[in-house]
Amino acid sequence: MTTSSVPARKTGLDQGGNQVSPLTNYNLFTTDATLVAAVERGGAAWASQRITELGRVLGTEEAQRWGVDANENPPVLHIYDRNGNRRDEVLFHPAWHQLMRTSVTHQLHSLPWTEIRKGAQVARAAMMMIAIQNEAGHTCPISMTFSGMAALRAEPDVAGSWESRILSSHYDPSFAPAAEKKGALLGMGMTEKQGGSDVRANTTRAERIGSSREYLITGHKWFCSAPMCDAFLILAQTSNGLSCFLLPRWTAAGDKNNFFIQRLKDKLGNRSNASSEVEFTSAWAQLIGEDGRGINTIIEMVNHTRLDCAIAGAGLMRQALVQALHHCCYRVAFGKLLVEQPLMQNVLADLVLESEAATLMAMRLAESFDMRAGDEKQRAFARIATAISKYWLCKRVSPFVSEALECLGGNGYVEDSGMPRLYREAPLYGIWEGSGNVICLDILRALKKEPAAAEALLHELQAAKGADQRFDLFANAIESDFSNMMKSFAGAGQEGQARRLADRLALALQASLMIRHSSATNAQAFIASRLGYDHGANFGTLSSAYDLPAILEPAIQPFSGA
Repeated sequence: MTTSSVPARKTGLDQGGNQVSPLTNYNLFTTDATLVAAVERGGAAWASQRITELGRVLGTEEAQRWGVDANENPPVLHIYDRNGNRRDEVLFHPAWHQLMRTSVTHQLHSLPWTEIRKGAQVARAAMMMIAIQNEAGHTCPISMTFSGMAALRAEPDVAGSWESRILSSHYDPSFAPAAEKKGALLGMGMTEKQGGSDVRANTTRAERIGSSREYLITGHKWFCSAPMCDAFLILAQTSNGLSCFLLPRWTAAGDKNNFFIQRLKDKLGNRSNASSEVEFTSAWAQLIGEDGRGINTIIEMVNHTRLDCAIAGAGLMRQALVQALHHCCYRVAFGKLLVEQPLMQNVLADLVLESEAATLMAMRLAESFDMRAGDEKQRAFARIATAISKYWLCKRVSPFVSEALECLGGNGYVEDSGMPRLYREAPLYGIWEGSGNVICLDILRALKKEPAAAEALLHELQAAKGADQRFDLFANAIESDFSNMMKSFAGAGQEGQARRLADRLALALQASLMIRHSSATNAQAFIASRLGYDHGANFGTLSSAYDLPAILEPAIQPFSGA
């Protein structure tokens, strides 16, 4: 890698000298070779043009500005109108609506439900990944609408009355009954102040109206995501136990429902999006699924949201990497471009490996969602891989973004760089839909109660055996561990080691994907550093035995100005 390979003054430096101009007007999809290949491999080539167009739009300076404006002008809650009546409306900056309109138009909220064909989940995951890179906050209601349909279909009559608006590619932000709108969005409310993730401790009550499947809900939700949505999937207690309900903002009669927003959360990140505390006072709702089995009903929404959490982790890593690569291709320090400095090459190459493995993992998970309807092995794989991927990618993203931010030095700590927004966003997905401990316990639960999940994961690892002895040994050890676990689940003893197990399963899955889908150079470096422990505690500690420029060259090419 030489200075001549990276033109120092083409588009990267501004008129002030050794300051790097913002990265604008690039295509978020076509510049990501790993993602492009995953779309092709996952049977979604039919959507390439659509994804390419979205990648182009989101890379423009105008669309990037939408994200900035939506975060600098967060939503505002209006509890009362001018006459003192309850209004309970959240208002957003126009930039938020531009973001929402773009994502809804491109069907990020609905594609797998409207395009019943191979690769629909993969295509949608690719678009979600690049949308998150542009501005992550607005993808919360997009994700919940997409995920909510999976649960809503447990009640065909209710789903039938909502589907045409939920699946519509028309974004309609008006505060009006859904029947009067061209498009509708779904939110969710599961957790309460006394229980959090322990939703069985929920105290919100549902009282049945006569012999119908209509109920009146009284209680609260400590976290109600995106309260401007048209309806919410919530959990409440009936006489038969915790049940799932669809609670709209407006009743069937066209009156405002008794859905009262208490306040918006003042959050670390995700500031463009509204998260709230709400109370219900005899709010009208419809039962979804079987009375008393609300968790079983809403779990499909949870699983699809966890898929999006994994995609978000990979997306944030990719955007942080892109910003670091772009900066280092133009910034000169100590007589060389940063990208030519040996130690910076080590850091960047390490980040390239981590981001590539993250993208492969997220897209493989999306592929399994595509195939699981007609393939029991893929369904079992999706069951265990969703938890593994959600846990691992959401844990890795925060230190990754921190390291990428440091590549920009002091400039990375300044809001104008966009890196602080990524950094504040990064911890969210480790919390959303289950913190790390909750997810790791879910992995144990899957292994204990669903032997097919363990078999599916081992089958996935088997496909990569024979290419690298270190991987083979690592995979064999996991198989042995599974065998011992099946013989005896030691309760708290196993629980205390759940994170250790989750780490190993995630690394094994990523290594298998790197072997099958990455270059030999990248796969070997990943395995040596992650499985062979030829690596320090921080990024940038790859062994000198590996060809770091060979890892870097393909990654920097789209951002070097060459």
